[in-house]
Amino acid sequence: MEEFKTNWSHEELKTYILLYCAYANFVETKAEKAFIIDKVGEEMYTKVFAEFDKDNDYQRIQKIQHTVERANYSKEEMDRLFKNIKNMFLTDGEIDILEENIFRGLHHLLK
Repeated sequence: MEEFKTNWSHEELKTYILLYCAYANFVETKAEKAFIIDKVGEEMYTKVFAEFDKDNDYQRIQKIQHTVERANYSKEEMDRLFKNIKNMFLTDGEIDILEENIFRGLHHLLK
């Protein structure tokens, strides 16, 4: 079985997770893209998106899980990350069922 190891920084992981969440309903809206860029910057967004776009869903989850395990995030860092995820989902005014499922899945996987 292939391993999906990364050497991402905290900012790269945050960007990747926000992209993963933006694509929860299979389309990234302009508001979601703007939200991510506001949080991480255009350069980081572009860099991480290049890798994200090549990965399939399984690879994405494996990379996120591996990086969180390796990075040893504090409770406060994880709380901030989940607050950002929730705020991004709310950029269009509501959290749809696909976004809610992604949120719950990531919460279970990462906390």
